[in-house]
Amino acid sequence: MNRIYTLIFLFTVLISFFSLNAQERYLDEVFTEVEIQDSVIYGANTTIITQLNDPPLPPIRRPLFVKVMSPAGDTEVERPIILLFHTGNFLPQLVNGQINGNINDPYLNVLAARLTRMGYVVGVVDYRQGWNPIGSQEERTGTLINAAYRGVQDANTCVRYFRRSVAEFGNPFGIDANRIITFGVGTGGYISLGAATLDEYQDVVLPKFIGSDINMDGNPDPFVIESIHGDPFALEVGINPFTGDTLCFPNHPGFSSEVQLAVNAGGALGDATWIDESDPPVVSFHVPTDPFAPYSEGTVIVPTTGDFVVDVIGSLNVSEISNTLGNNSVWDNATFLDPYTEAANSRNNGNRGLFPMPRQNWDLTADSLDNPISVEASPWEFWDETFWSTEPFGQLGLSGEGGPCENVPIQFCNWHIVSLGSNPDMSVAKGIAYQDSIIGYFGPRACVALDLPCRSLFEESATEELLDADLVTATPNPASDFIDLRSDKKIISVELVGIDGKLKSRINNINHTHYRLDDLQEFTGLHVINVRFEEGLVTKTVSLE
Repeated sequence: MNRIYTLIFLFTVLISFFSLNAQERYLDEVFTEVEIQDSVIYGANTTIITQLNDPPLPPIRRPLFVKVMSPAGDTEVERPIILLFHTGNFLPQLVNGQINGNINDPYLNVLAARLTRMGYVVGVVDYRQGWNPIGSQEERTGTLINAAYRGVQDANTCVRYFRRSVAEFGNPFGIDANRIITFGVGTGGYISLGAATLDEYQDVVLPKFIGSDINMDGNPDPFVIESIHGDPFALEVGINPFTGDTLCFPNHPGFSSEVQLAVNAGGALGDATWIDESDPPVVSFHVPTDPFAPYSEGTVIVPTTGDFVVDVIGSLNVSEISNTLGNNSVWDNATFLDPYTEAANSRNNGNRGLFPMPRQNWDLTADSLDNPISVEASPWEFWDETFWSTEPFGQLGLSGEGGPCENVPIQFCNWHIVSLGSNPDMSVAKGIAYQDSIIGYFGPRACVALDLPCRSLFEESATEELLDADLVTATPNPASDFIDLRSDKKIISVELVGIDGKLKSRINNINHTHYRLDDLQEFTGLHVINVRFEEGLVTKTVSLE
């Protein structure tokens, strides 16, 4: 994709949608600018993408890159890092039948920049791609599980690289090696979940991952063979004995690949048996009617053909198992009073960490009949309609020659029109709105799971010392549109809570003896105002008319 286009579009989106106010680090966007280090090499390993060429070429070892974003002007030197993995069906952009599919996707970089302005360091991670979606069923399953396996290897390599950067390179990125998050969107969700749960090679030796007699010894062999493809952490050499190609090179031995939190927006997990009690907590976002990756358990299909690939489990099952095993119990004693938690809890059947995102079905036919079907999986994605409306649809690149758009007017056949098939009401505003939900739900849970300073905001209020109510005056009371809060001590934060316990608003980092709580016209009835000080909490009951 044209690099200038990407930067201009991304800059426009950032300026148009965000006005920043200093609030609470790791919950709000407290920084205004982002510093970017492009093409940081975090390792090197063998790619088989060359075999997609015509004629096929041998596998080659290639560098692995990560784009590192840091909040500009930050004085903190030990920050949690989020490793963000893009979508793309383990195939290159456009070859995968999608506009998106690499580390320069605009929607992905907007999400990364927002997380960075919240105070995180974010690494947008490039990983190896390549499989055969048009081969036999066995070829599809075998090559896809190997693609996902390589993605997990690359994720583990990236985790170890950043830990090594702290221990041996002087911590150039200013990160905390004990607070690392994997965060995958779409196909990246497979990588994030896999890296968090795939603990040993034997986990992939399952009947559904066993194919033909690769070793020609009279017995069926696993699609992934450790001596050929390496171990899940890419710490051991893997060599194909038939070709002599080295398919796995070790990277950064001696460092841990463990992460402290895994996040997936879409995607799935190879098998339920991969999850055990030693795995980190998981935050999941998923469209329950996702046609490409199951919400509970089901089949992965080839997006462009609909062909069967393999059975996997989705976010619902991942969350249920994680909660049953106690992996998500880190949130048991936390209180999250926000609209995102309320929305998630109304749909997730009590599974902590799960945010279902229902989407409508669509009738995309022109037969005048009502034939709604599920087509949408990633409402948080967007692209530049103007740019892609001028590019003819073609599987292998920005060209209509020899493809479905040849001799068809561009206004009737272009990448934008085709891409609407899986995101019919795509817009930047819609994508940002879904990102709001992702960030709003993720932020508080990351505070608790990683034991960040913002964790105290979500601890049970009973642990706070209750101060004398006379320490604060609240006038007028009753009130209609504002309340003045005054004290002799510095107010740290203010919350407005309904008598049903639902949080209506929260203002952090006030640090002043006076605060005016405005814009109360939409609220009526009795409410509680929680006024926090360094020493404890004051609660005031007010009537809003």
